[in-house]
Amino acid sequence: MNQATPSRARTTGVLLHPTALPGSPVCGSFGEPSRRWVGQLADNGIGVWQMLPLAPPDPTGSPYSSPSCFALNAWFLDAADLCREGFITQDAEASLPGADSPCDGVGPLDFQLADRRSDALGDALLQHWSLQDTERQRQFSAWCGDQSWLEDHVLFTVLHQQQQGPWWSWPDALARHDARALRTWAADHGDELLKERLMQWHLDRQWQEIRDLSRQRGVLLFGDIPFYVSSDSADVWSHRPLFTVKENGELTTQSGVPPDYFSETGQLWGSPVYRWNRHRLSRFRWWRRRIARQRQLADLLRLDHFRALAAYWAVPGQDTTAQNGCWQPSPGRALLGRLQADGGGALPLIAEDLGVITPDVEALRDGFQLPGMKVLQFAFDGETHNPYLPENIEGNRWVVYTGTHDNPTTLGWWQRLDEDSRNRVARRVNGELQAPAWHLFDMAFSTTAALVMAPLQDLLHLDDRARFNTPGTCEGNWSWRLASFDAALDGALRGYGERGAVWGRSLAGASGLLESTR
Repeated sequence: MNQATPSRARTTGVLLHPTALPGSPVCGSFGEPSRRWVGQLADNGIGVWQMLPLAPPDPTGSPYSSPSCFALNAWFLDAADLCREGFITQDAEASLPGADSPCDGVGPLDFQLADRRSDALGDALLQHWSLQDTERQRQFSAWCGDQSWLEDHVLFTVLHQQQQGPWWSWPDALARHDARALRTWAADHGDELLKERLMQWHLDRQWQEIRDLSRQRGVLLFGDIPFYVSSDSADVWSHRPLFTVKENGELTTQSGVPPDYFSETGQLWGSPVYRWNRHRLSRFRWWRRRIARQRQLADLLRLDHFRALAAYWAVPGQDTTAQNGCWQPSPGRALLGRLQADGGGALPLIAEDLGVITPDVEALRDGFQLPGMKVLQFAFDGETHNPYLPENIEGNRWVVYTGTHDNPTTLGWWQRLDEDSRNRVARRVNGELQAPAWHLFDMAFSTTAALVMAPLQDLLHLDDRARFNTPGTCEGNWSWRLASFDAALDGALRGYGERGAVWGRSLAGASGLLESTR
């Protein structure tokens, strides 16, 4: 392959959710594991760290069906940093669930243990809060006052723990988010509410330190926003009129996608859709606050299911398949215009535009000059007009992946690939493929796309035992962790950075990605 001509915004990145980092007990954290990871990316000329949503996960571990769009996952709290800073004692840190778990050579994430650990860490923070100096308490109060989402989140979280059921099963006044009833209830649960506020403050504080380090090292943070919101969430409970859900929790309309080649009945996601007329009346206040919050956490944001901003598949609320849905228009142009104005002209969104995309979706994406996504695992079906083939990727407004968190690893994909498709790939590289992901990296590097992203599993040549998520399944997902910061990781990152540099992709090129969003 010939070397590409460098351009202003031309870089590489790695996809790795923070849960998968080693270096801390039980779960990757916003402490030394994240600091070390950012440093390794920068040291090897890699300009972007992409992650999944940082929100609390659902019971299956998925961050795409969170009980809060605005909060951070308490699993990420770094106990060692909190102890070093005097927010908890060494004895408290040593007594946390999982304190004897390895930090090196780690195994899969245990969700229940992570829950118990973060809950105990919250208790320790609460116990030692009265001992903190007035400046820390002032900073905490000021931060709380700036977070419009915080009180609904902490109320919902503590109520959910107490009531042991979804919000529509709570006592009527609490389920209706009645202000007087909530004030009366909150007066009797001050400590529990303070605990949740403290945890969110420390999570935000620790993550902002990672953001500061990333800026210093020139690494962009690339976040992720699910399009829809879980029915049983602080967001729906506190803003129910914005969603197609009744007071009893029943959905009048639910989300999904229509039947296609892969599914005769379509996909039914079961979350409420948006009452877009209500959002219009408020000038999209909820969405604008949501995006503003995420822009506090990341430099770039992938908007999942972008096509629903042009039109969404609306399924009757009581249906059990997506077959009887219909397309409904979305006010995507008006919403994106508001978001762009809020950003002073900047709109740092990446459109997740995979699958069957219609001209109206392409027009919306291109009208706001948003990058789209290309996945090379989808490219080799023999069709010369396949939009994922490297030679069909035109222009620089693309993010090219070997695969995403929803794909098999590239080695797993290759092991199951049919012979004809294997031969098509082999003809492109003029030889036998020993490490298929690395050949796909070179194909991605050679395109005009501004950004090439590699799942870490592909850099390490791992098979599907390291797969992060299999859509449509509820077990075995979201739990893979990188075992160690070891020589194999060092070598993979070094090789990726060096090979990217041959194609004019550099750490310095990452800054151009932000400039191109204006």
